[in-house]
Amino acid sequence: MDLPTRPTSVVECDARVLDSAPVGRRYHRLVVAPEHPLPAVRPGQFFHLLCRDATGGPYLRRPMSVWRARGDGELGFLLHVTGRGTAALATLRPGDVLPIVGPLGEGFRLDPAWRRILILARGVGLATLAPLAEAAAAGGCAVDAVLSAKAAADLMAEEFVGTSRTEVFPVLDEDGTSDLPTVEALLRQRFAEARPDAVFTCGSNRLLLLLQRLSAEHGIPGQVALEQQMACGLGMCFCCVRPIRGEDGTLENLRVCTEGPVFDLAKAVSW
Repeated sequence: MDLPTRPTSVVECDARVLDSAPVGRRYHRLVVAPEHPLPAVRPGQFFHLLCRDATGGPYLRRPMSVWRARGDGELGFLLHVTGRGTAALATLRPGDVLPIVGPLGEGFRLDPAWRRILILARGVGLATLAPLAEAAAAGGCAVDAVLSAKAAADLMAEEFVGTSRTEVFPVLDEDGTSDLPTVEALLRQRFAEARPDAVFTCGSNRLLLLLQRLSAEHGIPGQVALEQQMACGLGMCFCCVRPIRGEDGTLENLRVCTEGPVFDLAKAVSW
């Protein structure tokens, strides 16, 4: 269950699009094959993708968490199509070329002694946490995942589970099960019936605050992948600075793209 150490190099290269298709109502799946070998990719890391539309006009790069990274060298991303840049990425078709930079940032950490983890994710945060579930399961660690979405059509449970055999507990806006009291009751039930060794989250401020409170109450360590707008993705522009609690409790301004995007759950500050 040991994860690769932080890469010492970052690759900029073209990647050939292998698959491009809608997923549910809001998301888009993009699978590419980089033309050059990449350093080992850790769950929670991201790539900067150059957005280009059919006319070839470029937009700023977009940071995209890795959804799939397997031994055959292929990379997968799940995009939430919200603006011109992500809409341009969604127009790509098999055979098109996509310039990429990565892997970037600090990923999740798994302790080989852990036997069970719990994941709490919402929206496109599911894509960020899916590789973590696969890495944990590959090391013999059981995974429970509370996945939150507006509706069942947005859940992407199949895309999340992959080959990990994760047990999924869906909570939805459309039936009221995603409200905080219901999610808290579900988490408390999971902690009582199958206490996790660690907890992980991404994709929602309210879920971050909830998991922070419960993990502190139960003495369970955790990690969070923070979402933030990024310009360079390499730590040079300081566009993505967020306050993070230091060891003494004081706030430090850290770059999400470089010191993160994964941070200690207890040290993250809500937004």
